[in-house]
Amino acid sequence: MKEYTSEQIRNVAVLSHDGAGKTAVVESVLFTCGAIDAVGVGKDNKHVMDYEPEEIKRNVTIQLGIAPCQWEDHKINFLDTPGYSEFCGEVRSALRAADSILLVVSAETGIEIDTERAWDYGVALQLPRMVYVNKMDGEQADFFGCLEKMRSVFGKSIMPLQIPLGEGKDFRGIIDVCKLIAWEWTNGECKEIKVPPEYMAKARQVREMCMEAAAEGDDALLEKYLEGEELTLEELRLGLRQGMLTGRVCPVMCGSARYHIGTQELLRRIITYMPAGSQKVISGQDEQQKDVVLVYANKPFSGFVFKTTIDPFAGKLSYVRVFSGTLKEGDKIYNVTQGKEEKLNKILLLTGKETQSVTQAVAGDIIVLPKLADTRTGDTLATTDFIVRYDPIRFPKPLHQVALGVEKKGEEEKLVNALVRISEEDPTCQVEKSIEGKQILLRCMGDVHFDHIMTKIERKYGLKAVVEEMYIPYRETIKGKATAEGKHKKQSGGHGQYGHVVLEMEPIQGDGEFEFVDAIFGGAVPKQYIPAVEKGVQETLQKGMLAGFPLIHIKVTLKDGSYHTVDSSEMAFKMAAAVALKKGIPEADPVLLEPIYTVEVVIPEEFMGDIMGDFSGRRGRILGMEPHRNRKGIIVVKAQVPLAEMIGYVTVLRSMTQGKGTFNLAFYAYEEVPKKITEEIIAARAQAKE
Repeated sequence: MKEYTSEQIRNVAVLSHDGAGKTAVVESVLFTCGAIDAVGVGKDNKHVMDYEPEEIKRNVTIQLGIAPCQWEDHKINFLDTPGYSEFCGEVRSALRAADSILLVVSAETGIEIDTERAWDYGVALQLPRMVYVNKMDGEQADFFGCLEKMRSVFGKSIMPLQIPLGEGKDFRGIIDVCKLIAWEWTNGECKEIKVPPEYMAKARQVREMCMEAAAEGDDALLEKYLEGEELTLEELRLGLRQGMLTGRVCPVMCGSARYHIGTQELLRRIITYMPAGSQKVISGQDEQQKDVVLVYANKPFSGFVFKTTIDPFAGKLSYVRVFSGTLKEGDKIYNVTQGKEEKLNKILLLTGKETQSVTQAVAGDIIVLPKLADTRTGDTLATTDFIVRYDPIRFPKPLHQVALGVEKKGEEEKLVNALVRISEEDPTCQVEKSIEGKQILLRCMGDVHFDHIMTKIERKYGLKAVVEEMYIPYRETIKGKATAEGKHKKQSGGHGQYGHVVLEMEPIQGDGEFEFVDAIFGGAVPKQYIPAVEKGVQETLQKGMLAGFPLIHIKVTLKDGSYHTVDSSEMAFKMAAAVALKKGIPEADPVLLEPIYTVEVVIPEEFMGDIMGDFSGRRGRILGMEPHRNRKGIIVVKAQVPLAEMIGYVTVLRSMTQGKGTFNLAFYAYEEVPKKITEEIIAARAQAKE
């Protein structure tokens, strides 16, 4: 691939709802540019971009892919992203490297939930957006229906630069409303024709809309337009580009990726309207911790690692967006985030899984660096001459939690290591070892994401993980007060054992978990044995009395006791404390406590009744609801729900809200478990011990 300047580079993240044909659009572009010889179709699953076994099996994009191509003396780096919401971490990674968004919409299904989510990403990150209405050859294709829906949902910024020649089986080309010419495809060949008379009125109407939108982008153009003069083609393009860069205009194109209709025109519009790689605004801090807003190409090298892949055989690949300077093969690079120097072996370009070596990369380009030992996703790479640190990517919090074990005993550590590697590739996958529950906890984005991780564990690391019942960290406490005597006495010849204590147990008033009070008077228990009594109390409380869960919110007072000058020891007093607790706790009205979490659910207003009813069925308390501060028609429902009732809630919420709901969890407090459920838990724990 030839070398390009930063001004000649475009970085485009391709987003859509699952099934809109996003990967097909990317592969159509690669085919049109001559980067690949053939494209896959859904029936054979032989996509260049979707090459992972799971992607082939499901016929969906699961991981971010890079597709660089050359067109009319420009380089365009397409970032092909998953359409399914559970893989949104890959989308977040792509958006950090991209300068603009190409939103693919199906002409048959129109706007869907993940189309809206993709649009919201662009608005939040202030990235210019362009829409490509794909599948114009589909039986149910409806371009103007899609257009009307987009304008109602996304606003008047939606601006068609093209309209179709026919729809469905009659679709044969596109009309360029700015030039007022048409392109017709016959047997794969494209030719320019005059706009058919029956389409001219519509084309002129849309052109007038474009003219008005372009005029609003520049004061001089607006004055000319208001005076009744027609804008030239160049003025039209200038105004539309300025409008797109500010987010006031979102150009809309149409075509068929399957038959490559409209692909060339799409490439030309990307080059004309989308920002160059040298224009990226990125926030971070310099060496003095001062904010850096814009990094220019004439600064020394700096780049950001927006994705990592790890293969047990090929090793680690770090995907880097170059923000400033030029990186050359053999250069020394410094990982600012980790504070370590990295050895640069090669500079690679990636198309799907195919690599190509290059000798250098300029600001604005996207490259892959192999075998950087200490580099992780979110790290900033630079030179020691230009220390800058870019802000990390804000990945969504994974809320779907699953407990894992292994099929073969002794492979627990291997499983943890495999999950740690997968989490390095995918920050929306998190792993934790629960010491109390003796479980490996995996957090991810949902059932589909979880299935993908499980398959990856088996395929890449040769391990078979199994799902276990989730351990809930219940606690025990007492509601009453009791006093009990504990004596540990043992005589078996020689040195004996003697410890004797009287303990008082009562609930703590307030938030304290444990309090020990020494109320001994007159040396009934010598001072040197008091710490042993406290230790015996703490160790016994950790083992619980009802169901084996730790006792909390309890105050224990050492009231009295006795000792033997020869036979007393620290161990004897520890044992005596345990005896006293085991006698006293059952008399102090012990109860089981469960963790209660505060839940905030963000949903469209029409689902409010379903959500509130569902919380009631989960033993939840509704705290209230309020309108979302930024989004019209969206409400936030707040509730407090037992953690045991929230297992698998991600999947339930998606089902209830057609994928439109999100939620957050935060620990609130421990509260008493209802009597019937307490009995069930105690019985289950006893059975598990047996």
